[in-house]
Amino acid sequence: MFIGSSAFAQRNPELIAVYRWYNPKDKTFVTVAENQYQEGQLLNWKFKDKTLLFYAFRDPGVNRVAVYSWENPVTKDQISVAEDEYTDDQMIKMGYENKTFQFYVSSVRMPNRVEVYRWYIPKTKDWVTMPEEGNTDTYYKKGYKRKSFQYYGVRRTADEALYNGEL
Repeated sequence: MFIGSSAFAQRNPELIAVYRWYNPKDKTFVTVAENQYQEGQLLNWKFKDKTLLFYAFRDPGVNRVAVYSWENPVTKDQISVAEDEYTDDQMIKMGYENKTFQFYVSSVRMPNRVEVYRWYIPKTKDWVTMPEEGNTDTYYKKGYKRKSFQYYGVRRTADEALYNGEL
């Protein structure tokens, strides 16, 4: 699943891989930028099922917005929020703290971009970030609710590595 992703990012130094991890004990998802945490830390914290979601930008630019990670110590939830979604005051009033910069994303539709959404899982009171994968009905059937558009990530398809000579 991750074959070629490091080579892709090395050839495109302005890009950074964005992953989703799952903690089955706490039933929580986290969205992390490559090297935001050491992989060993996440494994030690009982996260597993590392999934490459999309690529983002390391630096600001035209039509880019910053994405920040916030944590809720009561619910053990982590949420990634684009800078224009909520104010810091709103996030704090919702019980979140530890705002940490993650990456930059496109705020406008462009070629080779994928729509990224946030879903809410009422059963576990958790938020999960997902690129549009065309299986919206599947997530509704699993109990996911409140799908909301966030931004555009840089698309990464499984067969790009073949075309780019990375495999």
